Amino acid sequence: MMKFYMTPGSCSTGIHILLEELELVFEAHLVNLLAGDQHKPEYLAINPKATIPTLVRDDGSALTDFQSIAWWLARSHPKRRLLPEDADGEARVLEAMNFAVGTLHGQGFARIFTTEKFAADPAQHEAVKAQGREILERGFAVAERLLDGRDYLAGSFGIADCALFYVEFWAERTGMALPDNCQAHYRRMLQRPAVRQVLMEEGYASALR
Repeated sequence: MMKFYMTPGSCSTGIHILLEELELVFEAHLVNLLAGDQHKPEYLAINPKATIPTLVRDDGSALTDFQSIAWWLARSHPKRRLLPEDADGEARVLEAMNFAVGTLHGQGFARIFTTEKFAADPAQHEAVKAQGREILERGFAVAERLLDGRDYLAGSFGIADCALFYVEFWAERTGMALPDNCQAHYRRMLQRPAVRQVLMEEGYASALR
């Protein structure tokens, strides 16, 4: 059985949604980031990068980042059409997913949630957070254009939507206004049964109201 290492309300929520969308059987293992579980020897033996999410597959091998897990799940279940069939379409989906994870999360929200990693001097923290908000504002404007005239990033639901969803979720949780298309995408995602199930399981039922 696959083992999924996750933290509720984190980027791993997007992978959790994909696992439920595919109706896969897996063991969920919670990683308490605040308690430093990711740095414990038993976890480092699985994922030496000390990051989440981690998916240990049936053969015992592990995938240790959002993009590789999402892509592998989609390619392993082609009938669910979580990736476009043509090379250009797949490249565009990977581009959008990497932007959500690498820029919106890794550059924008990271400056807000883990400010001290960008500036050791507390006097600089507000400036770092402001820079993060600027990155997010520009980033969500890009996502807004990608969604123009579409319900989902590739037209139909796919792996990039789960990446965009978790940063939209963070925006909602932190009181950040989303542009219209992103807000509509977020609300559309909230209506998916797998998304509702995951948010209930992870303790975020209030997001469904």
